[in-house]
Amino acid sequence: MTNEFVLEAITREFPESVISSSEPYGMLTIEVKKDDIKKIIHYLKDSSLEFNFLTDICGIHYPEFPDKEIGVVYHLHNMMANVRLRLKIFMSRENIEVDSLVDLFAGANWMERETFDFYGIKFKGHPDLRPILNMEDLGYHPMLKEYRLEDGTRTDKDDNMFGR
Repeated sequence: MTNEFVLEAITREFPESVISSSEPYGMLTIEVKKDDIKKIIHYLKDSSLEFNFLTDICGIHYPEFPDKEIGVVYHLHNMMANVRLRLKIFMSRENIEVDSLVDLFAGANWMERETFDFYGIKFKGHPDLRPILNMEDLGYHPMLKEYRLEDGTRTDKDDNMFGR
């Protein structure tokens, strides 16, 4: 199974859903429409493509792109063919909600809770969406790039040293 084969299968099944694709470091990465992510992952799991292992779900924050400010990244793995796939979805800050995958992958439970905890992304249909690592009364989502990384009074470091 090749990246081209997987991309063709997804594009054939969901022709309007694929926004872009690339292969950084040989891993197929596809950006898809947010509303179609659950259907696509269900297809990938139950079809002959057999992406039956959800490796990771994580959030990303790009404050410089208002229409694509918040993203969710899904890593899937076909263990039989040893093929990995990365799916990305993006949304604006006003609509931070996506369908839960807990009914497809039980392991998505804690991954979605962690993503909610750190980025504030709500997962529709999640059975127990609450903070998993931070205090429940924290009041903010610490991985959003809204806060300085260093104390403003320090002169020996600045945010540019941390990729900002």
